[in-house]
Amino acid sequence: MNGIPVLHVEADCIARAWESSLVELRRRGCVIQTEYDKPEDPPSRDATMLITITDPLSEPMIHKDFPGGPIELQEYVMEVCEGIKDHLVRNPDDPADTRWEYTYHQRLFAYRAPGLDPVDQIERVCQKLAQTPHTRRAQAITWKVWEDNDCYDPACLQSIWCRILEQDGVPVLSMNVRFRSNDAYKAAFMNIFALVQLQQRIAAQIAERRGHPIRVGRYCHLADSYHIYGSNLREFESRFLGALEKRTFEQRTLRYADVRDMMEEARPMLLEKAREMGEQSR
Repeated sequence: MNGIPVLHVEADCIARAWESSLVELRRRGCVIQTEYDKPEDPPSRDATMLITITDPLSEPMIHKDFPGGPIELQEYVMEVCEGIKDHLVRNPDDPADTRWEYTYHQRLFAYRAPGLDPVDQIERVCQKLAQTPHTRRAQAITWKVWEDNDCYDPACLQSIWCRILEQDGVPVLSMNVRFRSNDAYKAAFMNIFALVQLQQRIAAQIAERRGHPIRVGRYCHLADSYHIYGSNLREFESRFLGALEKRTFEQRTLRYADVRDMMEEARPMLLEKAREMGEQSR
């Protein structure tokens, strides 16, 4: 490859796709430094990665070896899809405010530009696809040129694009997601899982408008820089790659259906946690 490798994996479910992407990245990714490296850190493993998940709601959806558990996953889904942490975003007009630069929910559901009212981009996506399912204009973006080029922690997720194709008489919603930068080991699984939940919600909203079911179709996840930080490589190789040798795929994964009730029962606790985070950040 002349330059940064371009890798592609395809699988039926989220868990298998994420696992395959890490194996391929470790095997064929390039070695390169990052802006966050400490002097003693080895370089990262990096590539441009396209992950295609042909049936993103198929089981098993959850991989046990992502850095977290079902409750943390539920918290992140609520953060992305419901905005439970939007109140932690800093005021860009206050230089002394050191809270978060953004949440994906705020950028997608209440995108703010100077002189304009907040825009619910997901609502616009649903409206466009309900009216014209084959439109190529149903997208949402996160990047703010006037802020993100200079801030310390700019948004990694860049855009979401959706389109509906009728297959065997059933409308199918496909979704493409692009990240400029994606921590493959520590973040990508949760990113993908939450965004598939968003894809499912978009399909449901369009179905309600059109008066007939919309099936969730394939999900494509493109990361310009899909990387494992050098500081995490030793843990990744011993913990993640070690599990591939010792456990079957079934032992390495969970069915979402088996833990969904537990995750939903955690909602009040997670809402209270988010509220307390807001109190502590004032």
